[in-house]
Amino acid sequence: MIRLFVDRLTVVDFSYLHAQRGLLGESWLCDIELSGEPDAQGMLLDFGTVKRSVKRLIDERFDHTLIVPRRHPGLVLDATADRCSLTFPYGPGLQVVHAGPPGAVCLVDATEITPHALARAIEAALRPVLPGNVAAIGVTLREEPNAGACYRYSHGLRQHDGNCQRIAHGHRSRIEIARDGVRDPALEQLWAERWRDVYIGTRANLLGTHVVGNASYCRFGYGGTQGEFALELPTDRCYLVDTDSTVENLARHVADRLALERPGPRYRVRAFEGVDKGAVAEA
Repeated sequence: MIRLFVDRLTVVDFSYLHAQRGLLGESWLCDIELSGEPDAQGMLLDFGTVKRSVKRLIDERFDHTLIVPRRHPGLVLDATADRCSLTFPYGPGLQVVHAGPPGAVCLVDATEITPHALARAIEAALRPVLPGNVAAIGVTLREEPNAGACYRYSHGLRQHDGNCQRIAHGHRSRIEIARDGVRDPALEQLWAERWRDVYIGTRANLLGTHVVGNASYCRFGYGGTQGEFALELPTDRCYLVDTDSTVENLARHVADRLALERPGPRYRVRAFEGVDKGAVAEA
């Protein structure tokens, strides 16, 4: 028996539903280990196959989706071949309502989404596509180490022609802010708190607000090449911007707000979208 490993095979950027905090964006590094007997070439599995086929399956099934714990108490789910609609109760009488094409939602057979639960779901999806000499699969999901000031946010890019158009996917992102060329951890933490667990919505996609129980809700919706999307969540969890919520626009938004709120210094913002990628803006 031999083992083959690939660390940081991919990063899974997604949103998920949490029993106390509602809709959360997340980015988890994905490591994989395969065990079994070598083939005629003396290989367990070619690294090229791992990086292409295994990574592609993970990206297609789990990345840029809304991941839902199927066994969460109170979940109301209506899934057909063409559409998946759900209502997810959380916290003190709040809820998230989501509707979209089936591919935008990933259902996991668990009561809550944890790195362990999602890793087991990925392993189950990989087993049928791996060759017979691979006897065991181990997937580990983990946060980016030593991230510093960071925030979890969800969003959807209406004009994107790929999976970013899904209305509820997200990231766990670092932010770096320099004031007159010097990193300012206090400003970084300020924006990390301001965007903690938010949904960053484009104002043009806001269809309206309404009250359910004692809470106000924002209702977002739009159509894309993949289908029609809809999302409702508490107003106090929404942060509205006037542009599409691309990382380029978000970096520019932070820089412009800093210049407006604290005029005088020169600001440079490095806003990340998940791990090891992002955009820079100055004001």
